[in-house]
Amino acid sequence: MFAVIKTGGKQYRVAANDTLQIDRIVGEVGEIVQIGNVLAVGEGENVTIGAPFVEGASIAAEVVEQGRGPKVIAFKKRRRQNSRRKRGHRQLLTTVRIAEILLDGAKPSKKAAAKPAKGEEKAAEEKPAKAKKEAAPKEAPAATLFTAPEGEPDDLTVIKGIGPVAAGQLKEQGLTTFAQLAALSDEDVARIDAAMPFSADQVKDWREQAKELAK
Repeated sequence: MFAVIKTGGKQYRVAANDTLQIDRIVGEVGEIVQIGNVLAVGEGENVTIGAPFVEGASIAAEVVEQGRGPKVIAFKKRRRQNSRRKRGHRQLLTTVRIAEILLDGAKPSKKAAAKPAKGEEKAAEEKPAKAKKEAAPKEAPAATLFTAPEGEPDDLTVIKGIGPVAAGQLKEQGLTTFAQLAALSDEDVARIDAAMPFSADQVKDWREQAKELAK
C-alpha cells in the first residue's frame, strides 16, 4: 500500500518503512507522529483520491533525526546601484521513517520508545561515564563561539537583517551586544560563517551597522 502526503508545501509518495527528509515538524527522536494531509491512498489499481484529502486517512511516522540541510547562498545585485547582498540559509529538516498507513481514523499501533525513569536514566548515564573516565579523560562540553559580557543585552533586532530568530541564534553563541558585533575581526566573521547559518558578507554588514549603534 502507498500514500501521497502533503507536508511543508511539498508532496511525497510513501510506503511503509520508507525513510525521507521533510521540512521540520515538531517531535523528539524516537517519537511517533501523525501526518494527516493524505492526498491519495491505495494499492495497485485500487486508489482513493482525496478532495483534497482522504477522510480518516493519516500516516504514522517515527522521527529519526532533527537536523538542517546544506547551506544555500542567495546573492542579489542591483545594476548601477552599487547594491549587493549575500545571505546564507540552512533549511530545518526532519528525517522520518514511515511506520504505517492508517485508514478510517485508526490510531498508530506503534508507540514511541519508552523513556527510562529518572533513577534508571541517572544510573544508565553514570555507568558509561565511569567506564569512560577509567579509559580516557572526559571530553569538555562544546563551548560557545564567544563569551557573553555581563549586564543587559542589546536588542540586536534593531540591526537591519537580524530578526528574532537570528538574534536568538547569536545569543546562543555569546553575541549579545552591539559592541561585540562592532568589534568582530575578520577571523571571527569566518568562524561565524563556518559554524552558523549566516554568510560572511551578511555578518560584515551587521558589523558596520553595529559600529554606528555602539557609539
